[in-house]
Amino acid sequence: MATVQERIAIIRDFPLRLEQMTAHFTSEQMTTQYNAPEWTIAQNIHHVADSHMNAFIRFKLALTETSPTIKLYDQDGFASLPDANNPDIVHSLAILHGLHARWILLLESITDWTLPLVHPEKGNITVDDLLNTYSNHCNAHIKQISEVVEKMPA
Repeated sequence: MATVQERIAIIRDFPLRLEQMTAHFTSEQMTTQYNAPEWTIAQNIHHVADSHMNAFIRFKLALTETSPTIKLYDQDGFASLPDANNPDIVHSLAILHGLHARWILLLESITDWTLPLVHPEKGNITVDDLLNTYSNHCNAHIKQISEVVEKMPA
């Protein structure tokens, strides 16, 4: 497993990586489901904004409460809403840039990576587990968008 600092770096770099890889897409390319049943590029980007807002709150709960139970949400339901199907990703990218800047400040302040949380499906986890989940989440969505790009007609 990557070190804490390596995983934090993945989260730090994610918004810029995402922005750079999607900068040249048209609205049609952003909303065409080239790799069904995977989400469109726009849905992916709006999803990570939603997901990472939840992640940030989960870390804050772990730092301020004793073994908090985190709330789940319906990510497919979120991805089906009109805002997640909008080809304009500028606001979600802005959320990610600002959120990740704050998140990095928070992550770099953590001294006890064993702080517990309760995940309703996974049971007892730690903030280290959460860091691993979200650094992997960043990489997974970069990969997923890359796979969508590969399916686009030339």
